[in-house]
Amino acid sequence: MKLHVCTLCTLGRAGFAETLRAAMPEGVEVAEIACMSGCLRDQTVAFRATGKTAYLFGDITLADVAALQNFARLYAASPDGNFPDARVLGDLRTKAIARIPG
Repeated sequence: MKLHVCTLCTLGRAGFAETLRAAMPEGVEVAEIACMSGCLRDQTVAFRATGKTAYLFGDITLADVAALQNFARLYAASPDGNFPDARVLGDLRTKAIARIPG
């Protein structure tokens, strides 16, 4: 699984990818990308895995690191990246910009 981090967003310019590399569970590759066109929702991150629904989140802050860790665990455990009840995503459900089918 990859966690893409925009490096042009505010936190991205401050090294947010390194923060996430240190925080993510094993098996999550943190990849830096110059832009994901979520500029109105600064800071954006996206989770992708082969054959799974991808998720783009915005308005991410340092306070969301624990929620991103939790999402990574749930996403890894999900066979297709879908969740029958979005409430398991906690506050990230209100920060979702897009769900892209696998």
